[in-house]
Formats: sequence, structure tokens, C-alpha cells
Amino acid sequence: MPEFDVLSFGETMAMLVADQSGDLASVDQFHKRIAGADSNVAIGLARLGFQVAWLSRVGADSLGRFVVQTLEREGLDCRHVAVDPAHPTGFQFKSRTDDGSDPQVEYFRRGSAASHLSIDSIAPPLLRARHLHATGIVPALSDTARAMSFELMSRMREAGRSLSFDPNLRPSLWASEALMISEINRHAALAHWVLPGLGEGRLLTGFDDPADIAAFYLDQGAEVVVIKLGPDGAYYRTQLGQGFVAGVPVSRVVDTVGAGDGFAVGLISALLEGRDVSEAVQRANWIGSRAVQSRGDMEGLPTRQELLAEFETADREQARSHKARR
Repeated sequence: MPEFDVLSFGETMAMLVADQSGDLASVDQFHKRIAGADSNVAIGLARLGFQVAWLSRVGADSLGRFVVQTLEREGLDCRHVAVDPAHPTGFQFKSRTDDGSDPQVEYFRRGSAASHLSIDSIAPPLLRARHLHATGIVPALSDTARAMSFELMSRMREAGRSLSFDPNLRPSLWASEALMISEINRHAALAHWVLPGLGEGRLLTGFDDPADIAAFYLDQGAEVVVIKLGPDGAYYRTQLGQGFVAGVPVSRVVDTVGAGDGFAVGLISALLEGRDVSEAVQRANWIGSRAVQSRGDMEGLPTRQELLAEFETADREQARSHKARR
């Protein structure tokens, strides 16, 4: 039996979030949180009751201790987070916005401990996880991190595990756009479930239409491709069919960061539970909508109890509506 339901890996940074809106240069007070797309997804899955292992590196510093303590409080197994005495924990500054616009984010991660992930970081027990979630961020951190990411995905695929992949493009971390496209698509070809945003899919494949973008990845070996369409919802395609699931309306957008990570949490959790793709995308849209209504990168991710309450209520309302039409 697998020791873990899910293995995820990447860089978790410390994040200093402005307490006042406005340009970061003018802000006097900040509070401390954590940030990282890969660990956002890991936290979201842990909140839904999955056993999640986290593979990473942090510096031998106070920010590294803060990162690990926070992840452990969220239920992640951090036994395979190495402490690097020679390189620091990455961090970022994030502005506060009150109008739903994208916040200003400044990164201080070059040469960080996590950028020194390597193939040697892969511990054999991790390969027994049932599912691997990967993103395109780790391959952008360094040559050694890229090699580790590809090796880990290859080994898990060979072992018969399921793999999900979110491109999560970070162009500023790559030496060139051409290298980014080539490497991201090389990684995506190892995944069973591929989750690009529409803009990402257009850049990575050269196609404009979601159906053509999805077909590109299906031809590479994916089983499920879901194209995120922001507030409009998502398009999905498999070898057996395709469909569209409308987005969940929200009255006020508070913070857009983390919406895609919430979407990934919904999709992965539902597919691991054996739900069909349309149900999985519905859950993904709902969790993504929660994320944009909460201040913070992962604060809006639901617990299992909150998830059940939402969908039990929706099921009851649907049943009442169906009965009234009869």
C-alpha cells in the first residue's frame, strides 16, 4: 500500500504581505505568510483529507523554520524537506489590493535553497506515493531542479502512478521563451492530467482554440486535458469526449493569486476519488472561486467538511428542482 496519497514538490517561499494598499515602497507594515503554487496545491489536498508528502529544500534560517512549521501545521509530511546550510530560503513581497486587481509581487529567490534541488533529493520511499503533482515552476528554478523534476515524473510514470501537471509558466525564470516551451511540453508529455490556462496553452502549443490545445496534449499521451478559462469556467477533453463547465459567479474578487492552484486542488482530488471529469471540473471551478474571494494565496482552500457541505447543499437543491418540474 502507498504510504502517501499524493507527492508534491517545489519551492515554498516566505511571503511578506503589505498591511496597507499602495506601492510596496510606501508600505511600512507587513505580515508573514508562505507562498508557492506547488505547496498551495499540497495544502489544499491535505485539507481535503489526503495524505500528502512534500519534497523541498529550505535554508538553515528563521524563514526556513517558519515555512516548515507552517506546512506541518497544514498536515503535510515534511520529512523529506532538506535544510541547506549554504543557501537561503526564498522570499517575496506582496502588495495589498482592494479592487480585485492582481497584486504587485517582488521575488527574492535566485540561488535559494530550493533551486538546489537535484536528482539526489529523490528518496525511494517517495516513489510509493499513489499520485504525483508537478508544475512548470520547478524546472525553471535551475538545471539541477529541472533534471530532478523530469526524473521524478519519469520514475513515477514508469511505476504506474498517476501524474498531474500544471504548466504554471514563470517566463522571468527562464533563459528564453523557446527553452521554456520546449521543457514545459517535455514535462507535460509525462502527465496523465494536464491543466494549462488558456493563455498558457496558446503560447505552449501555437493553437488558439481550447479544443486544439487539448488535442495537442492528448496526442502527447495525456488522458485528461482541462483548459482553465478564468471566470468563464473550463473546457475539458479526453479521448472519449469533451465538454465545458461554466464558472462559479462571485460577488467580489479579493485576491486573484492562487485561483489556479485552487482549481488544481479540486480537479485532482475529484479524479483521485474516481469522479468523472465533468464533476471534477465543477469542483475545480468552485474551489477556484473560493480562492479569489479570500485574501492570501491558500487561505480560501476548503476543508473536507466545507466541501461536503457545499455539494450536499447543491445536490439537495438540484433534487428539489427536479421534483418540482415533474
